[in-house]
Amino acid sequence: MATANYIKGQNETKITALYCRLSQDDGREGESNSISNQKEILLAYAQQNNFPNPQFFTDDGFSGTTFDRPSFIQMENLVEQGVVDTIIVKDLSRFGRNYLDVGNYLETLWTRTQKADHETGAADNK
Repeated sequence: MATANYIKGQNETKITALYCRLSQDDGREGESNSISNQKEILLAYAQQNNFPNPQFFTDDGFSGTTFDRPSFIQMENLVEQGVVDTIIVKDLSRFGRNYLDVGNYLETLWTRTQKADHETGAADNK
């Protein structure tokens, strides 16, 4: 099951994407325990660190060996549109299992969401 709690038309303010993924169901009806735990952890982190407009993107039952996951694709499209300011995951294995691909995504998503200071490499978050 893939879900994204993004409401169309809220582009005026950038969002913080809270991404959750689990490849196997844990036998529970509805959302898996791991997904529920990830959501709890991510929302608490976002709130404690004042990240604006947290929105969940959830791929429950999808393998991390591919990025062809419905909520991941939706989140990536919103990054391309400039709607997403920050992506937060519990750990990088939730983002993806192939660490080379994850590294490539991190590098390209970073350049799509942040302006890098070309002299120092520091991020300009304004």
